[in-house]
Amino acid sequence: MTPAQRKPDAAMDAEVREKIHLEILKRTGAYHANDHILLPSGQHTGEFIEKTLVTTEPSFTEGLGAVIAKHFAQWPIDVVLSTGPGASILSHCVARAHPSRPLLVYAAKGITGGKRKVTLPAEFHRLIREGTKVLLVEDLVSTGTTLKLLIELVERRRAQVVGIGALWRRTKKAEVAGKPVFSLVSRDFPTYPPDACPLCKKEMPLNEEFVKRREARRPSSTQEKGEN
Repeated sequence: MTPAQRKPDAAMDAEVREKIHLEILKRTGAYHANDHILLPSGQHTGEFIEKTLVTTEPSFTEGLGAVIAKHFAQWPIDVVLSTGPGASILSHCVARAHPSRPLLVYAAKGITGGKRKVTLPAEFHRLIREGTKVLLVEDLVSTGTTLKLLIELVERRRAQVVGIGALWRRTKKAEVAGKPVFSLVSRDFPTYPPDACPLCKKEMPLNEEFVKRREARRPSSTQEKGEN
């Protein structure tokens, strides 16, 4: 018999790292697997990740941020830039753990004319200028649209994007707009139209929880009571 070929150490390390981080995500309740899930798009899938739950356990988030910081430790970084609440929490942990002690800056996401946009608040303009070395941090990378806008924003200010750190990368591409992406988990779970879904053919019950939750979502709120 021909002996089985051993995987390179780097590949084995990546697999072990992903298994560890998947288990962490399961413990936070963010990662759902071995299920038959209806997505808001109408597609079906066997796996799902709830971004908002990823950073709910501070000790886990600190550890995940430290791994990203260690990967980029060899590069001097002046600023860590992110968008959205989940990515901002993760980026805080990355900035704290990086040896350069970079500043932490947030951009705001929005939509204008049906197109996505990112905006850098005016008070941060002086922090990202010519020659500034920037690390972008995202929680979930799918199409890379937001990251491309962030890269454009940084480069328009004549600063330099050193790289991209992410928790979860749902694309096989290891780059976005020519910038390297380091992710703790690189896993693109397939989605299917209902008429071609193998889980439907197995007659697995359809979990509609996530769609129903989104449709019925009501933010909890309170307001100041007026004086009589």
